[in-house]
Amino acid sequence: MWRLLAALLIAATTLLTACHFSGADDERICRAILPAINPAGAAISVTRSFVEQGTIHINYETTSNGRMRHRFIVCQFGGSSDFTRGRDLIAVTTEQGAMSDASLLFLKRFYLSSPEALWNEPSAAKPAALPNLPPSIALIVQHALAALPSLAIYALIAASYALIYGIVGRILFGFGEFAVIGGTAMTLSIVAGLIASPSFAITVSLIGIMMGLVAAAWHGLAAERVLVAPLINRPGLPVLIATTGMAIALAEYVRLSQGQGGRWLSPILSFPVMVARTDSFSVTVTPIALISALAGFAAAFALSRLMKRGRFGQQWRALADDPVAAALCGVDARAVFTLCFLLAAATAGFAGVLTSLSFGGVGYAQGLTLTLKALTAAILGGIGSVRGALWGGVALGLLEALWSATMPIESRDIAVYSILALVLILRPGGLFGARAGALRLV
Repeated sequence: MWRLLAALLIAATTLLTACHFSGADDERICRAILPAINPAGAAISVTRSFVEQGTIHINYETTSNGRMRHRFIVCQFGGSSDFTRGRDLIAVTTEQGAMSDASLLFLKRFYLSSPEALWNEPSAAKPAALPNLPPSIALIVQHALAALPSLAIYALIAASYALIYGIVGRILFGFGEFAVIGGTAMTLSIVAGLIASPSFAITVSLIGIMMGLVAAAWHGLAAERVLVAPLINRPGLPVLIATTGMAIALAEYVRLSQGQGGRWLSPILSFPVMVARTDSFSVTVTPIALISALAGFAAAFALSRLMKRGRFGQQWRALADDPVAAALCGVDARAVFTLCFLLAAATAGFAGVLTSLSFGGVGYAQGLTLTLKALTAAILGGIGSVRGALWGGVALGLLEALWSATMPIESRDIAVYSILALVLILRPGGLFGARAGALRLV
């Protein structure tokens, strides 16, 4: 358990240490100004950009009417009291001097807030050598790169379901809601921390990630003690019905406490980086997508190692194989189940943290979607196996990416659940489980 928590902390530290929360967004805003201060139709090419004493410096070339000019722009940003809106542009300087306060006000209010500012944003200097892919292959690669965070998120929540099902043989709902609670708690902690200490973004964000894990884990522990433990040994469906009601109650709890609009962070390292190209478009990926995927896969690897090598994993497997023999050998089934539920809730909470970092936040209604997708991934991989559930999450994410690239995207979920039905009919144990499936009541 402690090794898993240490691995999660290392992954979170690496993720946040690599993130500069304002620099990338500040540079994009500064680049977006260039078309507004140059003649209409001028070709703009960024040659160099750098940060000096907290200001963004961009050197660029413009070509208009056959004449090329070398120009520069310097953008200065001030701290914002609201982290969800990012930093505020407070000064713009070019070779012609500083922009007046009135011009800066109109620039921010009527140009930078419009969609045209994003559409017309000049790209930074492009790498000279990028692989040239056929359009069909490039489209599949683009969808696969965009799906990287989803792969990790599905895998982690699917593993939460597998942890519980492995020792009790029941599907318990609610882990999608634990993910929402973890993501929401992280967002609120970061916003509150940056309001109090705006100069310590990395420290505040690390604390926010840990708060997200703790919030999800403690909500899971409370649910286990109050609701799940008294019902888990009863025959029939009481515990399934109770956890379904718990999931609905948790969703309403988040909605009533945070509002229907949710809480959202400013995009973090969301600028596109070109990795390949075709004749018609470029294949891009965002750094936050790569970082979130790496952090998620690191957590999945740590969980897999814990279940295979750790003492808790040995006790979990003993209870899954033969609860009576495990009890005779001194395994405390009650303690193992409590720790298992706590670990499952924390794992789902980390998935919620990655969701907020990748997409800006989570809404109260997102828990149901995460629940269904993760449960599909767990069954697809083999719900009685933690490792199988992890691979099922990866398979589901890749399946969605492939469908999005080659088929109508509006029918993607129909295809996913249809494949789930086929797996349940043809191979109930999942792709990585036993062919005959587990002989347990669901």
